[in-house]
Amino acid sequence: GFFQSYAVEVDVKDASNATCLYAKWMMRFLIKYETNSSDYRNATLNSLSNVTHNGSVCGNDTQAALLAVQFGEGHSWSINFTKTNETYQGDFITFTYNTNDTVVFPDAKRKGPITVVVKDTMGPVELNNIFVCHNTDFFEAENVTQIFWNVTVQAFVQNGTISKKESRCRADTPTSAPTVPPTSANITTASTTTLSPAPTTAPKPVENPVTGNYSLKIGNRTCLLANVGLQLNVSQEKPLLINLNPKTTSADGACGNTTATLKLNDGNSTFISFTFVVKNVSASMQKFYLKEVNVTLLNRLNGSVISNADNNNFSKWDTFLGSSYLCRKEQTLEVNEDLQIRTFNLWIQPFLVKANKFSTAEECFADSDLNFLIPIAVGMALGFLIILVFISYIIGRRKSRTGYQSV
Repeated sequence: GFFQSYAVEVDVKDASNATCLYAKWMMRFLIKYETNSSDYRNATLNSLSNVTHNGSVCGNDTQAALLAVQFGEGHSWSINFTKTNETYQGDFITFTYNTNDTVVFPDAKRKGPITVVVKDTMGPVELNNIFVCHNTDFFEAENVTQIFWNVTVQAFVQNGTISKKESRCRADTPTSAPTVPPTSANITTASTTTLSPAPTTAPKPVENPVTGNYSLKIGNRTCLLANVGLQLNVSQEKPLLINLNPKTTSADGACGNTTATLKLNDGNSTFISFTFVVKNVSASMQKFYLKEVNVTLLNRLNGSVISNADNNNFSKWDTFLGSSYLCRKEQTLEVNEDLQIRTFNLWIQPFLVKANKFSTAEECFADSDLNFLIPIAVGMALGFLIILVFISYIIGRRKSRTGYQSV
């Protein structure tokens, strides 16, 4: 899809009309909301060109600085900064989206403003330094993913002059090619980079993904275990295969008695969430199964959305509660017509994990089918061998009788 984004620039002045807080950045919000039919949709909210910054505060030694912007139909975003004698830092972000905006949230069940707060958003930056981060950064909370890139910010500006000393984020390595900072208010995320000619040799086939080990905890207790290799197959003009790298993938989510969610984040560009639920088979028997999968793929350079897919009608990996689900064979999850997830060496248990170990596994049909075929094949071979021995014995007996009669 094609998405528009806008650079937001705020220059907050003090009483003497000197700059005390400066920021320029790009942002986008991916929001999952419930509709009146009780299903869920994904909305994309961009900051608009008519941004205001009412309520922004310079801050001082005893008062936090506040950068606040308002945009669209009742949406707002803010970040507060505190400082010490040597550094300043961003403490928390407050984002409010208004589901009365029917253009962004059609058929929303819950109406009105909804506020999400994220803490510990920016580490300490040396005073009189400007913080710069061209690469994308992300925060996830309460069905909202906040995406930022091309960020330039300095709080507690001294003497009204923006510093030339930069403090770079970890993602901006000296060898990386940063995205060109926006120079106008209206900027699209379409790439203008010239691509190199396609190689004449055949592309190397993508290997199967490495199996990753993921887990969730409640306190010191492990509540979810997952071992799986994941590969995404994205249908575009040029098909795209992406292997999830366990070394760069972090796991997050939530555990509950009847619902559990595993969220995987591969390098802040690939987001996958798996939601499991419990169902009653009988009065005394329960099973769990995979119900929902959500996938978001982002461009690492500019944060644009490559693919955003979800499916909440799965009924996969059905297993008795208290057991784990095992499937060594490759499986395919059809998230939508343009995106598939292939799983390899899957072993999952989202409920009732004991002693940080998988419980007895129920194997998938593909594995059990193979296990049945092996003894059947061995039995058929032994049976065929017995038949051959019996036929040889009959033939030998007949020859012996013929010899006796001719004597």
